[in-house]
Amino acid sequence: MPELLPFLTMGFYFGGTLLFLLYLWHRSDVIAKISLVATGLGFFSHTSALIMALVSTGHIPIMTFKDAMSFFAWGLVLVFLVVGLKRGLAVLGAFILPLAFLSLVSATLAPQSSGTLAPVFQTVWVHVTLSILGTIGFAVAFVAGLMYVMQERLLKSKQFNVLSFKLPPLDFLDSLNQRSILFGFPLLTLGILTGAVSAQLTIGSYLSWNSEQIWALITWVFYFAVLMGRVTAGWRAKKAAYLTIVGFAGVILTFVGILIKSPQPMSPL
Repeated sequence: MPELLPFLTMGFYFGGTLLFLLYLWHRSDVIAKISLVATGLGFFSHTSALIMALVSTGHIPIMTFKDAMSFFAWGLVLVFLVVGLKRGLAVLGAFILPLAFLSLVSATLAPQSSGTLAPVFQTVWVHVTLSILGTIGFAVAFVAGLMYVMQERLLKSKQFNVLSFKLPPLDFLDSLNQRSILFGFPLLTLGILTGAVSAQLTIGSYLSWNSEQIWALITWVFYFAVLMGRVTAGWRAKKAAYLTIVGFAGVILTFVGILIKSPQPMSPL
């Protein structure tokens, strides 16, 4: 049964993704309810798989690219269930669930590394956990920015179709964008700092300037600039939305850099 949970999770997330995309163009709320049920079942099986992995290995299943992508997908779905159900915004599922599904597909296709971690890597889980939680914040900011741009264009062109009524108001999306960055940036900062300390303790150097370190630092500088622009220069609305969409490319490139190093366990950034 445990070995079937990843496939059950992927099946439910795939079904939920298709139904949520269908929901975008239809007025039926029944589709949204079925999509939520599929997502909830997928999240339950996903959580069960993570708990079983935690019990069997004795550590959080997060230290390989495969495990990290699975945890990233789990965190995204958790954010959707909390925000979507609290705000009654099923439309969020049409944007977040595809990201979670693709992350889980990446986790499934990635090579499986050795199940036994060297002692040096067993101290890095804090760095990896913080970095992924920060990345989840940036992913939600990306989704909010994308929805903002779509809604803004629909309103500007006066195309009041099904999608324009389902997308949240611009003020809400701008607020969600800002709060997501405020959530993700401190966590990524702590993730980078703990990674540098771990690297110093294990390999004697804070930085080794590999591809994922460089992209992580570029991403950190970019989001720092966006955050400062919001606080000091009043960057809001469409400008902030476009910047967070562009910034998420840095996040993806960081993941690609880590994927290239698979199947080795994730090293400190």
